[in-house]
Amino acid sequence: MLEDFAYRIDIGWEIFIGAGAIALFIALITISYQSIGAALMQPLKSLRTE
Repeated sequence: MLEDFAYRIDIGWEIFIGAGAIALFIALITISYQSIGAALMQPLKSLRTE
C-alpha cells in the first residue's frame, strides 16, 4: 500500500533514538534548573508573597 507513493524516505531507528535522547536531555536540564532555583530560594521570601 505505502509502496505505491512516488516519494518515499527510509527513516532508521537512529533518528528515533536521537530524538528521544534530545528530548530527555532538554527535560533533565529544565528539571535541574527548576530544582536548583527552588533550593536556593529563601523560604521567607516565598511566605511573604502568599
